[in-house]
This record gives sequence, structure tokens and C-alpha cells, in this order.
Amino acid sequence: MSVDHNSLNWQAGWATSVQAPSSGFHENWAEEGFADQTVRQTVRVTGAGTWARIRLSNRYGTAPLEVSGASLARAGAGAAVAAGSTRRLAFGGRESVRIPAGGEVHSDPVELTVAALQSLTVSLYYARPTGPATFHAQAWATAYRAAGEQLGEVDPAVFGETSVSWYHLAAVELADGGPARRDAVVLFGDSLTDGFGSTVDGDRRYSDALAERLAAQGRPLRVLNAGIGGNLLLHDSAWFGERAGARFDRDVLAQPGVRTVVVLVGLNDIGFSEVDLPTYKPAPDLSVEQLIAGYRELIDRAHAAGVRVVGGTILPFKGAEYHSPAAEAKRRAVNEWIRTAGAFDAVADFAAALADPADPDALRPAYDCGDRKHPGDAGYRAMAQAVDPAVL
Repeated sequence: MSVDHNSLNWQAGWATSVQAPSSGFHENWAEEGFADQTVRQTVRVTGAGTWARIRLSNRYGTAPLEVSGASLARAGAGAAVAAGSTRRLAFGGRESVRIPAGGEVHSDPVELTVAALQSLTVSLYYARPTGPATFHAQAWATAYRAAGEQLGEVDPAVFGETSVSWYHLAAVELADGGPARRDAVVLFGDSLTDGFGSTVDGDRRYSDALAERLAAQGRPLRVLNAGIGGNLLLHDSAWFGERAGARFDRDVLAQPGVRTVVVLVGLNDIGFSEVDLPTYKPAPDLSVEQLIAGYRELIDRAHAAGVRVVGGTILPFKGAEYHSPAAEAKRRAVNEWIRTAGAFDAVADFAAALADPADPDALRPAYDCGDRKHPGDAGYRAMAQAVDPAVL
């Protein structure tokens, strides 16, 4: 049966928040870009469908980006793909696409049956030099690079270089021929949402744990991760992305079928001013009132778009490099406002769920990845448990 592609109702399957090229947290390829190389990236979708397309971003490019070819497949182990699943992608009927500086583009749809919580692999070939690449610094997933055009089911051994960032890939969207649905939950914030300290290639962020929990309860929702490590509520950063308010519409409200957003941001706004590090600039000493005004702005914009907002309390961070009595006082005051002011539609009390019972200003040791401010895999599972599915 033929399908009118224009009639498909696209739903969010997977998404990430893009950033300007930088040296980031780990060694990556963003500043050097690509030339006569194929990059293979694997992502796990949280929705199902029978049609798929990708969205590529050149938001931070200073010149047009040429993608000479692309493919989508079900993921195999490492850089391998599942036999017989590769679909060559087109853009307006053409194999290559030119994306203007600051722009983005969707691929044409391809027919591919995709199950919820299944991993897909996107391969992008760049025949000509790209210049610095729009990317997502901390993917907590391995990207692979090979010389030449390697879009098909090639020997995965040709992908001899790796990094842990995503490049130009901003979203995978799915359709099943059915009506549009509002069933997407966007988790929005900083490294605590991004998954810092979780197992690479393990899908152990709190977004993963929440998607798995909802699916196990028979109430699957599409859970999207819009976290950026180091992100700030009130200030842009060359290292850690545009401020939360500047990217909120793009990363949250523009997602297909968004129903609810869980906001967990503010720790870096509180802590950065306590330590004199170049990567933490700008780091003004912000008041609790300024932070609350920033939250209220996000809440108002979400409500204007008909989106519910869940407020996440800021996790304990005693023992971390930027903990201080002043910073702790701010965290407590902000969390008290989140819990009691009634500004959010609901609250996810992450701080209470992960606090050490013997010292509530510190993370429970079993949940700490080791740096005293980020959870490990067990901590991210605890965060997912702190979100009441009924409020989503």
C-alpha cells in the first residue's frame, strides 16, 4: 500500500541539544570537522514507528555544510549494523544536501520498522571539508569515523577512530501512519540530565531509566534528553552551550508532540562563581531571586505553548569543587521555592531521593559517580524513580 509521505504525523523518537564547536570535555572532532570521511553514530529511540527520518543541524556552522550521503540502519555491535536493515537516505530526492549556515534539514522518509527502546545507527559521509562541526559534546555513546564513503553494511573494522560526541545529528523522528499524539516528555537541563558519569554505550542516563520504567509499567512515553553538560540557566557559555532560556523553544517546545518538560538546571549558576576556572566563565554571583526569575520565564513560555512543567530540585553537591556555605544556602533556598511556591505544575524531588541520610547536603555514596555532584548509573535510576509517572 502506498503512503502519502506528506500525510505522515511525525513523532519524536530521539533528540539531542546541539552546541557550538569546542574542545569540550573529551577529545572530539568538532573543531577540525570532516573531509572524505564517514561518521557513524548510534542512538536509542524511545518511540516506535514504521517510517523514519533524521534531522541534521548546521546551527553553529559559519558556512554551508555539504553532507554527501547518509544512511539509517538498525544498530549492531559497535560500528556494525544489522544485516539487511540499511536504508540510504535522500534529501528532497537527492543523495546529498547542502545545509546553510545556521540551518537544519530533515531527510526524506524511509520505511523501517522500529521498536521502542531500539538502537539505530546513522552514518553520514562528508566528501568535502566541512569546517568546524555543530555537535553535542557529551553523548555518553561512541561515534565512529572511517576514511572515505562507508555508508553501507561494511566491515566495522574500517571505523578505526572513535569519540564520545554526536555530530550534526539532532533528531530521529518516527511515524506509524496514525494520528498525531502528544506523548513526548523532554528532560531539560545540564550534566545531571545529560548523563555525566553514566556508563558509555550503556544507555544509563536518567532519561533512559525513566523511559524503561514507563515502558515496563505499560505506559510508554517518548522520553527525550535535552541536557547539556555545564549548561547554565541564565548565561551562555562557549563550552557549555547557550543558556537554558535561549535554547528552550528549540530544544523543548519545538519537539513534535511535546506534552511535558522536566526542568533540572541551576547547579552551575550557583557553583561556577565559587571557583576561578576559565571554562566556568561567565560566572557572576547570582542571587536566589535572579534564579527564580529564570525559572518563572521557562514556566511561562511552556504554559503559553500548552506544555506542563515539572520542577526538579537541585541535587546535593557537598564535597564538590564548587561547594561552599554560600552555594549551599542558595541551593536550599532554590529547592524550597521549587517545592513550595506552586509555580511548577509538579515537582520531582531529586535532592531528597539522592541525599545521604547521614548528611543531606551530600549525595548518598552509593549514588555518587565519584565527583560528589554527579550520580552514577544507580543514582540515575534513583532519579527516574523520583519522577511520578502520573505527572507526565
